Amino acid sequence: MAKEKLLNPESFELETSTVRSFSRRWNWATHNSKYRWNRSPEVVRNLILRYSKEWDLLLDPMVWWGTTAIEAKLLDRDLIACDINPNAIKITRKVLDFEYKSKSKIDLKLKDARVLNFIKNDSIDFILNHPPYANIIKYSEWEIKKDLSNIHDIDKFCDEMEIIAKEFYRVLKKGKYCAILIWDTRRNKMYQPMAFKVMEKFIKAWFELKEDIVKIQHNCKATGFWVKKSKEANFLLIMHEHLFIFQKL
Repeated sequence: MAKEKLLNPESFELETSTVRSFSRRWNWATHNSKYRWNRSPEVVRNLILRYSKEWDLLLDPMVWWGTTAIEAKLLDRDLIACDINPNAIKITRKVLDFEYKSKSKIDLKLKDARVLNFIKNDSIDFILNHPPYANIIKYSEWEIKKDLSNIHDIDKFCDEMEIIAKEFYRVLKKGKYCAILIWDTRRNKMYQPMAFKVMEKFIKAWFELKEDIVKIQHNCKATGFWVKKSKEANFLLIMHEHLFIFQKL
């Protein structure tokens, strides 16, 4: 169980710029940084507070290790939390096991983000999405064939994200927002603007781009090794992510 004094961050300010840096380690509620590439709860808290209000219905279609679910519980938002990986659902259920006086409803579902037919049209107030970055890090074994983190080809990955974007547009209420955190990558030492390719897919799915926020990446694994490789092979390390905010007009 989380200790009472740690149910919320000791200091927190709502971000107001398009460049963000969260270097500190988080320690409130049941947030745990041991899960690789878990999203920062400060990012999630900023998004929820800016783009939703209490008792809104939120959607996290790729829940990973429960960061959004924890913050939804703490901030009194209802949430539909999905993932294609049963282990992610299991971990999220575990991290939600802490005492807090909240009446928010967290609905965990083992579902594919490409098929949200259990959600009605125009019913969601805010969507938070942190998809895998193609196959940079795999989050499941190969038997989960539809897992996006098993896709090596970037264009194929972006085509799948377009399917997801169309589902997001369908379930989101008019005037409401969808946030997606995505990274770029390299192939054969050449820079691949995967984030902007995904952005184009969302615009193609009728979303309007409200904001492009650059999030500085800290504490990347094996940074020392890659610093050496960067100098030897003459390429720059990718140390930022894009946080796109889309609106359904």
